[in-house]
Amino acid sequence: MSISKQLKRISETVWEIPQDFSPGMRVPGRILATERIIQGMEDAVVKQVSNVAKLPGIVDYAYCMPDGHWGYGFPIGGVAAMDTGDGVISPGGIGFDINCGMRLVVTNLTWDETKPSLKMLVDQLFKKVPSGVGGEGFVKISKNEFRKVVERGARWCVDQGYGWQEDLERTEECGCMRGAKSADVSEKALNRGFKQIGTLGSGNHYLEIQVAKPENIYDQELARAFGITVPNQVVVMFHCGSRGFGHQVATDYLQTLLKVMKSKYHLPIHDRELSCAPFQSPEGKAYFSAMKCAVNMAFANRQVILHRIREVFAEVFGRSAQDLGMHQVYDVAHNIAKIERHQVDGQERELLVHRKGATRAFGPGMAGLPEKYQKTGQPVIIGGSMETGSYLLAGVNSGSKTFYSTAHGSGRVMSRSKARKIFNGKTLLKELRDRGIYINTASYSGLAEEAGAAYKNIDDVTEATELAGLSKRVARFVPVGNIKG
Repeated sequence: MSISKQLKRISETVWEIPQDFSPGMRVPGRILATERIIQGMEDAVVKQVSNVAKLPGIVDYAYCMPDGHWGYGFPIGGVAAMDTGDGVISPGGIGFDINCGMRLVVTNLTWDETKPSLKMLVDQLFKKVPSGVGGEGFVKISKNEFRKVVERGARWCVDQGYGWQEDLERTEECGCMRGAKSADVSEKALNRGFKQIGTLGSGNHYLEIQVAKPENIYDQELARAFGITVPNQVVVMFHCGSRGFGHQVATDYLQTLLKVMKSKYHLPIHDRELSCAPFQSPEGKAYFSAMKCAVNMAFANRQVILHRIREVFAEVFGRSAQDLGMHQVYDVAHNIAKIERHQVDGQERELLVHRKGATRAFGPGMAGLPEKYQKTGQPVIIGGSMETGSYLLAGVNSGSKTFYSTAHGSGRVMSRSKARKIFNGKTLLKELRDRGIYINTASYSGLAEEAGAAYKNIDDVTEATELAGLSKRVARFVPVGNIKG
């Protein structure tokens, strides 16, 4: 059966899963998408959204963003808000790569100035920013010092000289979620993480040099406010998270919460991947603290990577990063749960908002945004595949309908295993280089997994995002150089 036939169409971009679709749903589900995107979505997405709608304490709707596809527990692109008093917290609503996120940095270089040095830039970045499974970073610290990192986040990095003060101001949560206690993290997680600061990882993680062509600027005023000020300006975007540390935190607590879910708290198990505990329970609080540790590790990881990027550009061009105008635009998380205040049925409520493969997109004037972006709304970074392009958007006030959440990327349409069967990594590398996209990779099979055809059309996703009133397109960036894990 077509997915659209299982849904009630509310508007051009809102598709509802009725509350009576599946026994136990506490609220309806809603998928934000155009008809074109809906037709390509898996039936499993509807099932997963309906299961999320059964979680205790959920309010309003269980949401799925336009880039939604099947995931672990929540669909990728899933958003759900729980009442902090009687609701639950679920690791499946955050993901294994806790605080996987995006960071965007501008330069004052043009493509004409950069093109002769592109190969050198990519190759040097490949050396300075370790990628692939198990990569170790250049920051050598003890496990005890790593405990400080996971409690202080990007602030620890800046204090060590790995960044600028303004980087913190332009990072979600200023680069640190308060209340992270390393005592709530297992020794196994610490062992997996303390050597990985400043590493890209594998899978869909990447570091990309991109160009903002004049014809791809959607809003000139917002683009200038975000630092896109010259034609064919070069920017750097990268995507990574908390590495093995976050994965172990998620693994540990999925098991812990599954054990207490029914025996201690008598919660129904509709899907074992949605193991959970009351947010106010000892187990719920411990997981939230451990999750914050992983969030902070990811912020620190991206901060050190930014430091290395600035080093490489300075070395290649013989000018300081300041002279090159290498200012961070923003850093956004897309696998996270946070306490926020939102209007529900006309009343402001304190909610625990789970975003799994979804990006926060606060509108103009909202608390939590840096002064620089109070008038513009929050910069939103949506990454595409290495073959197509990526987007910079801005949060809008109409985003309140989804707790100010928006899409985070293209969204897969093909499994990794299927992509490996269809595409050859070496061939793909050559084809992309022939097309003017210089790529360096730690794994040919990993490259094959990330072929452009394995993803939805990024233009369709961002168009749907704007039509749904979740965020507003500002600029589209074209890839010219890429490092894949």
